[in-house]
Amino acid sequence: MSTSEAVHDRRSEAALSAVVGERSHLTNLAYRLLGSLAEAEDAVQETYTRWYAMSPSQQAAIASPGAWLTTVAGRICLDVLGSARARRERYVGAWIPEPLPDRTEWFGGPAGGGASADDPADRITLDESVNMAFLVVLESMTPAERVAFILHDVFRYPFPEIADIVGRTPAACRQLATSARRRVRDARTPVVPMTGQAALVRQFKTAWEAKDIRALVDLLDPDATMTADGGGMVGTVLRPVEGSALIAQYLIHIADIAPGLTLLERTVNGRPGLVAQLAGVTVTVAAFSLTDDRITGIWAVRNPEKLRPWTENAYENDPD
Repeated sequence: MSTSEAVHDRRSEAALSAVVGERSHLTNLAYRLLGSLAEAEDAVQETYTRWYAMSPSQQAAIASPGAWLTTVAGRICLDVLGSARARRERYVGAWIPEPLPDRTEWFGGPAGGGASADDPADRITLDESVNMAFLVVLESMTPAERVAFILHDVFRYPFPEIADIVGRTPAACRQLATSARRRVRDARTPVVPMTGQAALVRQFKTAWEAKDIRALVDLLDPDATMTADGGGMVGTVLRPVEGSALIAQYLIHIADIAPGLTLLERTVNGRPGLVAQLAGVTVTVAAFSLTDDRITGIWAVRNPEKLRPWTENAYENDPD
């Protein structure tokens, strides 16, 4: 092999490594844009399919493969968001973003407990931009607002680059991000320290296990809301349950009809949450919104298709 051929091979290998190395970034971006781990993985896979469909000369002509991949992934997600709005209008009951686990809490870590190290959930960084309350607000945005806001405010992309993805002018993208930012600001609640959040969720778990309706009411804000997502695949309330008394009554009802329910304290989308299991199978993942010393919102995901990252022997031989 000549020196020039060796240099070319090394450059090709470096370029391939750089492209493959973008997968984590793309998965993080796509999940925040779509609120679905399965859809995010599909979008990332389609992005790579388009990359590898190009000839080597076409790939070599791209100055920044990472920027190209992000642009393509952003456009794919924008298209998915447009079609998802129509699909979610036909969804049975409320649609809640897919909850994410923190794999470090699993027995044995990502490589143990039956979890796959290649699972896309392992490639998503848990921070404030994936907490459930934030993702629910994102659902109220138009697809263009969501893409412009996430790309600029979360991933710090400049508006000229966002304009190329959204198909609008930089000024229009700036307005989209401003509108989205206003929605987030209006929905924001005071931040509760993480230790306080964990303590409150633990008290809630204890009260639920004890079927202590008075304690549950005291832990819930009087105007609290509980939303469940069964997707028509499992039984659950189709409309939000509003008010502390009604939520407490509903929780006691659940405890009565499922006497073998086991509750585990787990991180859900970066914040303290609960995982409910029956006979070792995860049946519900609950995320919470907290203000001061009260629970203001509960999102209970029961749709089995959304619990895939939680059901791969994740809590086998649970240390608790």
